[in-house]
Amino acid sequence: MKLLIALLLTVFPVAAQRDFLTNDEADQLRVAQEPDVRLPLYLRFAQQRVDLLEQLFAQKKTGRSGLIHDTLEQYTQIIEAIDTNIDDAIRRQKPITSMAAVAKAEKEMLETLEKFAQLQGPDVGRYKFALDQAIETTRDSAELSDQDLRERTRSVEQKEVDLRKEREALMTPEQKEATEKDKAKIEAEKQGVAPGKKKPSLYKPGEKPGEKPAATPPPPAKKQ
Repeated sequence: MKLLIALLLTVFPVAAQRDFLTNDEADQLRVAQEPDVRLPLYLRFAQQRVDLLEQLFAQKKTGRSGLIHDTLEQYTQIIEAIDTNIDDAIRRQKPITSMAAVAKAEKEMLETLEKFAQLQGPDVGRYKFALDQAIETTRDSAELSDQDLRERTRSVEQKEVDLRKEREALMTPEQKEATEKDKAKIEAEKQGVAPGKKKPSLYKPGEKPGEKPAATPPPPAKKQ
């Protein structure tokens, strides 16, 4: 355990970090493209932060509050990344079979964070907000992860619809016109028709869909 905290103290300096993942963690994620490979990695990274927090809370060293605060923020961003990756996989219709494991791990980490919230110390004011955010984010994420995947899929789809409507509401008339042209172009390409041209019809001039085509008269008989 002492070796772990010594290692993590070198990885996560007390000074505020802009990136919530180490270079090594980012490299691992870069080669893990499938959801069922990425999600366990994120969970492992989150658990490492929780392990570090356990050691920091057990020590009464001066200056620990800064590292507690930064580690909590990194942890929270990892949990948010888990939700983002799941929603993205749903949008791209990627199979996910690890949701039960995600929900279980998040519930366990939530229990640990709630224990941290019961601890009192002279430096609690330095990290209390970050701890409250970590608890709230983990609770929300665990509830989502425990949700039926079909229900979550519907929720993600509805969010996409709402977001699209919000974007369209903010568009200028010119932007809306350009968007409609882009949609028409995409639809035309799907149909295999050049933009601005109609799809070739098999109907004869004057015929309409649903009408029975007129019978073609037989050719005149040849004279013997």
